[in-house]
Amino acid sequence: MTVLIVSGTGTEIGKTVVTAAVAAAAVAAGRSVAVLKPAQTGVGPHEPGDAAEVVRLAGSAVTAMELARYPEPLAPDTAARRAGLPTLAPAQIAEAARRLSEDHDLVLVEGAGGLLVRFDEAGNTLADAARLLDAPTLIVTQAGLGTLNSTTLTAEGLRARGLTPLGVVVGSWPQSADLAARCNLADLPKSSEVPLLGAVPEGSGTLPPERFRAAAPSWLAPSLAGTWSAETFLTTWSPPAFTAIGA
Repeated sequence: MTVLIVSGTGTEIGKTVVTAAVAAAAVAAGRSVAVLKPAQTGVGPHEPGDAAEVVRLAGSAVTAMELARYPEPLAPDTAARRAGLPTLAPAQIAEAARRLSEDHDLVLVEGAGGLLVRFDEAGNTLADAARLLDAPTLIVTQAGLGTLNSTTLTAEGLRARGLTPLGVVVGSWPQSADLAARCNLADLPKSSEVPLLGAVPEGSGTLPPERFRAAAPSWLAPSLAGTWSAETFLTTWSPPAFTAIGA
C-alpha cells in the first residue's frame, strides 16, 4: 500500500488526528510518510492547516503538501467559487499523490469532510481521485448514534464505484462510552462489512506530540502498523447484557 485515502463520514470527527496517528505509526515502523491535503478550507493564508497539524503531531519526518486553500469553511467547490479561486480536479490530486509516492513509502491523502463532498462544479469528489490512484480508503467515523448509517453508506459508496474500503477507525473514542457507542463498536463491522482497524481516544490531538507519537501505534491495528486488537477492545468495551424489567 503506497497511497491511502483517508475519508470521514462527515466533518469534525477526528479525521486529521487519525491521519496523524497513521503517519506516526508508519514512521515508528520505519516507513517514510507524506500527507497530502488537496483542499484546505476555513483557514487563512498564513494559518496552519490540517497537513501542518499532522506534522506537528506525527513529527517533522512527515512531508506535508497542500494543493489549494480556501478561506471559508465550506465544501471545496463552494468555497472556491465564493473566493473566486480555481477548483481542484481529481487528476491534479492523483498526480500530486503519485509524485509524493516516488519518494515516500506511504502517502496519506486526507479528504475534506465526507467521501462525496464536491471538489469542483463538475461534481468530482475524493472518490474520483481514489479511482485514478486505485487506492484503498480508510473510513474515519464517530462513535455515537448515527454512525452505523453514515459508515455503511460510505462503504457502499466506495464499493459502488469499484473502490476498496480498507477499514474503519473511530476518530474520537469517548473516555466514558455510553451504551450506544459500545453497541456501535460491535455493530460497525457487521453493518458496513468493513473491518474495525482502530479507535483513537478522545482528546488525543491535545497530547504533547512526543506522547502522541509514542501512543499512536496502540490505537491502530497491525495493518496500519499498530498493535491495537479489535477483539481485545471489543471485549473491554462490550455492552452489559439486557435484563428485562421484573426479570
